[in-house]
Amino acid sequence: MSRGPEGGSTSEARARLLSTAIRIFYAEGIHSVGIDRITAEAKVTRATLYRHFTGKEELVLAYLDQADQGIRAQIAAARAGSRSAPDEVRAVARSITEGIRSPGFRGCAFLNAVAEYPDPTHRVHQAVLAHREWFLNTVTDLLAQTGDAPAGPAARHLVMLRDGAMAAGCLFDPELVSETFLHGVEGILSSRAAAEG
Repeated sequence: MSRGPEGGSTSEARARLLSTAIRIFYAEGIHSVGIDRITAEAKVTRATLYRHFTGKEELVLAYLDQADQGIRAQIAAARAGSRSAPDEVRAVARSITEGIRSPGFRGCAFLNAVAEYPDPTHRVHQAVLAHREWFLNTVTDLLAQTGDAPAGPAARHLVMLRDGAMAAGCLFDPELVSETFLHGVEGILSSRAAAEG
């Protein structure tokens, strides 16, 4: 492993840059944070940043990739301990509310990012859409296992409930928002169960 000018390995410098960017981008927004602030807080030089990332956009994409990986792991962990398809859906919903109830919660990293990158052809916007497509497909597959009725409408409903909960969770009482979201998910599951009867 090579040593960088900051005295640590280059992978350590990259990790510091990314963890700093993740923390600041999520807490304060992407456009409001400059490269100088990130390098200063990560205790690296601009040259080191550009050795690991071609620029701020690449750092933003790495931030979103980390968020995507984290959410995929969270969903996989939630599903792993469930005994039935409806319980998997409930576990996924509870994992979402754990995030809403966590200290420093500031909404969905992807919804926040897309608000700053509205151009649908921009790479950041495209990364957000890819993550959301994965999430919708995952929820659709989960809900398809809860009954024979088409799962697409129920999945879109759940994603909209989740989006609303993520937006409201940093504006209002996170406990109330979480309770309301979980109640909505139960409504979706009940509706699917009733369609089977």
